Amino acid sequence: MSYETIMFDVADHVATITINRPDAMNSFNRQMMDEFEQVWHEISWNDDIHVSVLRAAPGRAFCTGVDVKGAVGGSRPAVDLDNVWHCFDPGDQLGPKSQKCWKPMIAAVHGMAAGGAFYWLNEADIIIASEDATFFDPHVTYGMTSALEPIGMTYKMPLADVLRMVLLGNDERMSAQYAKSIGLVSEVVPLDNLWARAHELALQIAAKPPAAIQGSIKAIWSSLDMPRSVALANGLKYPQIGNPVGVPQVDREALMADKAKKFTLR
Repeated sequence: MSYETIMFDVADHVATITINRPDAMNSFNRQMMDEFEQVWHEISWNDDIHVSVLRAAPGRAFCTGVDVKGAVGGSRPAVDLDNVWHCFDPGDQLGPKSQKCWKPMIAAVHGMAAGGAFYWLNEADIIIASEDATFFDPHVTYGMTSALEPIGMTYKMPLADVLRMVLLGNDERMSAQYAKSIGLVSEVVPLDNLWARAHELALQIAAKPPAAIQGSIKAIWSSLDMPRSVALANGLKYPQIGNPVGVPQVDREALMADKAKKFTLR
């Protein structure tokens, strides 16, 4: 597949997706939504891909949400409100989990991450950010109800921080360090090391048995829609199905015999 609003590359079992509309603050339009729907499908069914990294073209923003100017000149708007009964959530196409893609995704965030950018962040498995990254939700400032992105945020951030972000709109931005302190971001790095660090983490994940990786992702994310007891009962089937596949994908005896195991302490 060839894409126009994103760049897509696969190497060493890692798929790298780069949001590529820097002249529009990497905002998304209808074409990008369609391309993300396709790219998650491609990642899902390509067994050579074990993990993905989502990043954005250099500039002031990782993504500022929907392109509000994108409907000029007769092009289709990203969100069409002409017929309310056929209006849908853009996140249904943008996020990997919404597209039933159960391969882990690392988000590498720089600059501004605003509004609709959270469609991706809400479905990321690991988020790292550069020191200049900021997070905010401008909807209410422009008289728009903020609902879909912040509801997704409540699974990533404390409710009080979600509400403060929503209600203050453009008047306040969350720093990368504060985002780390509340668990939205797991690591903050210098901007010039952001992409390299994301790729390093992806390689460490990609080296592990793909059946174990995907089974774990699907089990955990599926549980979020269930009561605890149901989630635990449902979760049991994933090791029952996945372990007989995943265990032969690794040389367990060699791993256990390696006395020079290395690890990092976070």
